[in-house]
Amino acid sequence: MNMLPDARTLGPIADAAGGFHPLFADVPSSVEFNKLRKRLLRLARQAIDDFSMVKSGDRWLVALSGGKDSYGLLAVLLDLKWRGLLPVELLACNLDQGQPNFPKHILPDYLNKYAIPHRIEYQDTYSVVTGKLPVGSTYCSLCSRLRRGHLYRIAREEGCSALVLGHHREDILETFFMNLFHGGRLAAMPPKLLNDDGDVMVLRPLAYCAEADLEKFAGAMKFPIIPCDLCGSQDGLQRNAMK
Repeated sequence: MNMLPDARTLGPIADAAGGFHPLFADVPSSVEFNKLRKRLLRLARQAIDDFSMVKSGDRWLVALSGGKDSYGLLAVLLDLKWRGLLPVELLACNLDQGQPNFPKHILPDYLNKYAIPHRIEYQDTYSVVTGKLPVGSTYCSLCSRLRRGHLYRIAREEGCSALVLGHHREDILETFFMNLFHGGRLAAMPPKLLNDDGDVMVLRPLAYCAEADLEKFAGAMKFPIIPCDLCGSQDGLQRNAMK
């Protein structure tokens, strides 16, 4: 059962009656930023509504990598919840995969600063990947599969009904073209998908949001970004070619 009213009938996102989430205490006061913030809220809420992502009593595990998209996802969901527009419990989660030079303090410091409920777990999947693939290979695909498996497990352990990911509009379009040109099939990332075991829903509330907006949002919010190329295997990715 969808717990949200149709976002198309509610007009603009109003300011929260109870002030703002602490995460937004020092954000720019410009009209431009306010429009950007409300646009992201509106589009995320629309995706949540269109794909009936919310069910009564839900608890969501929000994957946080330290990149701009996952920070943006967490901020948007916290903002919606603060405004009374997202009746779910949120738990941020980072999986430290043992990548070289990963700054372990950044995410705990950030999450603790704003009293955001979270779980951070260390699993050395980096050694597993480097042990299976030859030097010079791109690790992303295997790394992602191992990470997803651990996130499903954590979701079960934490009693979460859904794993929430920060994929945006361009990610979905790029996946479609990658599947078309490299796999010969018409398929993209669905905004809502039940995992193979049938016990955890995968949600992508940013499915309608533009990457450019998320990049501007991250800069304005001054998120402490962790680069996604710590392992040094990012060169020549098919996804970059799709861009």
